[in-house]
Amino acid sequence: MDGLTCWLNERKAAGNLRELMPIQRIPGGRIRLPGMPESLPPLLDFSSNDYLALTLHQSVIENSRRFLDSFGAGSGAARLMSGDLEIHHHLEAEVARFKGKESALLFGAGYLANTGVIPALAGRGDVIFSDRLNHASIYDGCLLSGARLIRFRHNNLNHLEECLEKHRGNFQQALVVVESIYSMDGDRCPLKRLIELKSCYSFILMVDEAHATGVFGRSGGGVIEEDGVADHVDISMGTFGKALGSYGAYVAASEEMVRYLVNRARTFIYSTALPPAVIGASLAAISVVREDRKMRSALHKKATLFKKILQQAGLNQDFGPSQIVPLLVRDSNVALEFAADLRKKGIFATPVRPPTVPRGTARLRFSVTLHHSDQVIIDTADVVAEVYNRLMLEKN
Repeated sequence: MDGLTCWLNERKAAGNLRELMPIQRIPGGRIRLPGMPESLPPLLDFSSNDYLALTLHQSVIENSRRFLDSFGAGSGAARLMSGDLEIHHHLEAEVARFKGKESALLFGAGYLANTGVIPALAGRGDVIFSDRLNHASIYDGCLLSGARLIRFRHNNLNHLEECLEKHRGNFQQALVVVESIYSMDGDRCPLKRLIELKSCYSFILMVDEAHATGVFGRSGGGVIEEDGVADHVDISMGTFGKALGSYGAYVAASEEMVRYLVNRARTFIYSTALPPAVIGASLAAISVVREDRKMRSALHKKATLFKKILQQAGLNQDFGPSQIVPLLVRDSNVALEFAADLRKKGIFATPVRPPTVPRGTARLRFSVTLHHSDQVIIDTADVVAEVYNRLMLEKN
């Protein structure tokens, strides 16, 4: 036990100790932390991935409740046992249409999708080319696969091409994995250029659209829809628990690929099927996103406004085109101090530290959502800029 204590103390000293914080969620994009006096107003939540505020959308809630009443609390078993309900197939058909693919398959969570699909596609004798800033679930899937892992510099497709040229011929099958919108940086993968590489080198392309689904594309189908490359992406992975406001994950692909994954993806085979209430919520969310295109436009306008104010205040960081706005402070303890100062001013933003991000790139990650009015966005950006500039002046 002394070893555990030592490890925890070292993490705490470095500012990298994680601790749970049970919060009370309040409508309107606000939260109340443990021990907060009732006399204090709740904090504005800028750490949520509920980008389109669908967790509280009436039709999403009502359809979830209807499915709960009609089909019960749980699915009762894994899909390959007796948990394969008609409603699962209904959602998969809607996902396939939503993502412009032949078929789709549901998973319990984004982590389960990535750690199930990647080892099913690549193994010993194969090679995986992964963007250096891919999500931890992607890297865990790569490690589980037993394939050779080659990381290329973030969003640097020239480097990827060099890696393909040097290594592709030494392996049987190749898999390239990227995120369309990167979860901690908010920047966007140049998918069209990546498709050009795919035509020159033989590889399977998997795109994680967890933070793009619902937010990008004419119908909310993600960056692959917006860039018109869905036909060239072999595996489109995404989640229901972010912009779609529900829970769980999916992969959309060819019918043959989905049949293959049903037989090979262990995290699908050995997991209990998603419960009916979740299926109902996800079906309603897809419908809302497809029909209400103004939601995406409103979100992007809010994100642009937030970033514009920060830049006008002298924060010359390289913001991406998405609703995710990271502010790098480098040091983990500074990130903790930044977050604490913002909480005193009524703003909740989670400090992101190693190993979630590379050493020396600690940050606060702000998520712009439809929960907040434009005035809230303006006021928050002003406060964030003031606190950031003061902290940076003190530390330098």
